[in-house]
Amino acid sequence: MTEITRRNFALAGAAAAFAPQAQAKLAPLTPGIKISMQVDESVTGEDLTWIKQMGVDYLNVQTGKGRGTLANFLDIKKRVEAAGLKVWNISNNDNRNIEEITLNLPGRDAKIEWLKQYIRDTGKAGIGYITYAHMANGIWSSPAEATRGGGTARAFKMETAVGSWNGKTYPNPLSHGRKYTKEELWDNYTYFIKQIAPVAEEANVRIGIHPDDPPVPELGGIPRHMFGTFDGYIRALQLANSPNIGVCLCCGTWMEGGKSTGKDVFEAAKAFAKMGKLWKIHFRNVTAPIPYFVETYIDNGYTDMYKLMKTLVDADFRGNLIADHVPQMGTGRQAGWSYSMGYIRALHQAALAEKKRG
Repeated sequence: MTEITRRNFALAGAAAAFAPQAQAKLAPLTPGIKISMQVDESVTGEDLTWIKQMGVDYLNVQTGKGRGTLANFLDIKKRVEAAGLKVWNISNNDNRNIEEITLNLPGRDAKIEWLKQYIRDTGKAGIGYITYAHMANGIWSSPAEATRGGGTARAFKMETAVGSWNGKTYPNPLSHGRKYTKEELWDNYTYFIKQIAPVAEEANVRIGIHPDDPPVPELGGIPRHMFGTFDGYIRALQLANSPNIGVCLCCGTWMEGGKSTGKDVFEAAKAFAKMGKLWKIHFRNVTAPIPYFVETYIDNGYTDMYKLMKTLVDADFRGNLIADHVPQMGTGRQAGWSYSMGYIRALHQAALAEKKRG
């Protein structure tokens, strides 16, 4: 049997396993894309007014260290809803990129138990989604560079990149003192997801797994084969075997990977949507695939973002969509984010109109 034949067989099996009837216990998402704004939990009333003025209805809220509690979730939700907006998810840097879990380091079980409680509290707060990322040594970046007009943006070159997450840095060549094998990481993921998936099901919370950023074969001696390729995602979702475990497709990260991911961003979005596993989109652009890229304005990268929006509309994507990693524009936050959110809403409206015309 050829490798192509094996791969096609695996994908066919995945499509069957993730068919809508296999997810009957999970309430379907309501129709339409939920365009959302990212904010910190300290968001002001003035900011909430600005967000409403942009025509945005949903928020993704980031909390600080030690703030991932039910009481805080309920307080955030109350403030947001009082302003006429809705909370899609509440994130915390402690609930993803957990090296103890990914690498089976001391303290793994305690971290898993903490995450279980985070999921339960999310469900109790009436919030139906969180994002999880499985990177062991953070997001890797090089010194920031200028994008169009001199805006400051994240860049990546393998020879100068360093990993970082939650106040910790991870250097090359070995971020954790040795090389790890792919099967070690699969074993660790399996141990983790078999405990987490039942909790997500009980709490009625979807978990969307974010791609490895950047999706290169190895960083700091640690493979990035699970969430750096399409086939890796398929295997991970099959191991989870749960209606509540799905995909947060960071399109910018997927664009960074280019051909190495196995499917381009349009193909990946269509495939995950067909499986009923696509729940969140990070809608951003980059200048080129690896080995070198700079994050840039939404209309200034190598990907046709209208084609991507049309892909999502045509696939009946019903999840959450955010602008992400927005480069600096002007001196404050509002200019760059207003530009991105306005551009996103215009693309969405144009795609809906084209679909209606047939």
